[in-house]
Amino acid sequence: MVLKIFFPQCCNTADSGLLVGRWIPGHTSAVVLAVVHYPFIPGQVKKYLSELQSQTQVELTVLGSWSMPKEGQEGMDSFLKDLSTIFPQKRWLQLSREIGKRGFTCQVVRNNGIHLQEQKNGDDKIILIHYDQRKVMLSQLHPVQDVGQKSDVEPSELRLVFQTVDQSQPLFFLDKYDDGPLKLTHWQSEGREASIIAELLKQASVPLCIFLTWLLSLWHWLGSFRILHLSPVLFISSKLSTCVQLGYRAVHFRNVFSPKKAATHMEFMRKANIFVSFLVDIALGLLLISWLYRENRISKLADTLVPVADRVAKELQELLEWLMGAPAGLKMNRALDQVLGRFFLYHIHLWISYIHLMSPFIERILWYVGLSACLGLTFALSVLSDIVALLTFHIYCFYVYGARLYCLKIYGLSALWRLFRGKKWNVLRQRVDSCSYDLDQLFIGTLLFTILLFLLPTTALYYLVFTLLRLVVVLFQGVIHLSVDFINSLPLFAIGLRICRPYRLAEGVKFNVICQEPGTPLHLMMEINPLKCSSVLQCYRTPTYSCNPKDSWAALCKKLFVGELIYPWKQKTDKTDKTD
Repeated sequence: MVLKIFFPQCCNTADSGLLVGRWIPGHTSAVVLAVVHYPFIPGQVKKYLSELQSQTQVELTVLGSWSMPKEGQEGMDSFLKDLSTIFPQKRWLQLSREIGKRGFTCQVVRNNGIHLQEQKNGDDKIILIHYDQRKVMLSQLHPVQDVGQKSDVEPSELRLVFQTVDQSQPLFFLDKYDDGPLKLTHWQSEGREASIIAELLKQASVPLCIFLTWLLSLWHWLGSFRILHLSPVLFISSKLSTCVQLGYRAVHFRNVFSPKKAATHMEFMRKANIFVSFLVDIALGLLLISWLYRENRISKLADTLVPVADRVAKELQELLEWLMGAPAGLKMNRALDQVLGRFFLYHIHLWISYIHLMSPFIERILWYVGLSACLGLTFALSVLSDIVALLTFHIYCFYVYGARLYCLKIYGLSALWRLFRGKKWNVLRQRVDSCSYDLDQLFIGTLLFTILLFLLPTTALYYLVFTLLRLVVVLFQGVIHLSVDFINSLPLFAIGLRICRPYRLAEGVKFNVICQEPGTPLHLMMEINPLKCSSVLQCYRTPTYSCNPKDSWAALCKKLFVGELIYPWKQKTDKTDKTD
């Protein structure tokens, strides 16, 4: 049998007294949490431990005695050994240390009075594991398994040790400097941590939270108007990235500034990550504003926008004129080519007229749009995505016209090809069945097949050109959406903890040998292994409205071939968020 005793480093030089801690259920291990100094009254110790048990729900008890002899305390060892009759235990630990030596001597007395001592060649071993009590208390062992969470797997011995130290925080409120009947040594015995800046921030956060809560209530009151729930308004808001991001931030505010305290570690980390991400987003937005409104960059941008739009429209006109001729020496259907070319040229003329009509107001529009960055860089990027969608709406229309016409011909040719083979598509059973056709049906089908087949190259060329243009716009908007999603989902608070205080996110522990002297137990030092950075991102990434495509590359190529719309002008509204 190997008896493991987890001993806090802060108690190595504690005065003689009683060891307070917990026996780990189901394991031959004990966790020492504090040392109660001599002198003390046993009845007060029992009363104090019973009060702590009711607060922490942890079976705290007196594990044994700790002896650190000093001048004038020659009979302290015998006195502490006799306390096992007052605090009856199945195993009574007797730890003692002499000044100038690193190792402890340890004896374990059973309730029948038999001593269990460490022997060099015996089967019974005692291992003293030293640990940093503060780091163990503040760290979270991964994978996360919160206290009280139902699980089919029994918690490990190490996890029980971490949970015991974490749940015993009320024990650390009393130290050796308090004016009371009991004086203890633990990690806070040398003084409690305090920060004036932290206290000032706590005091300032109260009115700030009240103000933000009032803003949220005002936002919900405005959102309760019936006109905002009409179908046209809901349809337009679901297509605009700005409205989606605004609703997403409103959900974040409701979670972060909720008066309900975070019950679990994951819920606390999620709130902290959202709050830090929002602060960074606002800071980046303010930097963008300072850059935009410096050196009159808004006016320069407005003066550049109209010439660029004219240049794009001119390039599209030249492209259509090239397609209406003999592009790359290909012989196209003259009549269909002229109809499609003039149809698209008319749309370009309408677009140029619209741009020149709006040109006097573009600078003022950009000036007000730039102020939206005060809500965060993600909000400004969402506005930019909507502006790109509006400025390239004619390209989207060209793509939809060409895709629908090409798709109609592809499906028509596939249906007529089944007609030649004596088959048809069964809509009810979603399969191809055999079918007999008469001569008139075959004749008409042959004529239609021939017409569609010879018109297909002209349609396919227009479809190919406008699909490539649409893909360029989609690629640019995809980069914007991925940037917004990256800022929203990046767990900045968890990354900061991993960099500044890596012990807070623990993946495991490692043991180093401290002392192995004859006549003393083996002394090990338990150190915390921090969680890997990749695991931090995977575990604490904030769920967001994902803008990644649902289709695979094979499905995407298939849609391109048959002419289906690969990226309609809409935003996904299904949320991948989940509550812990």
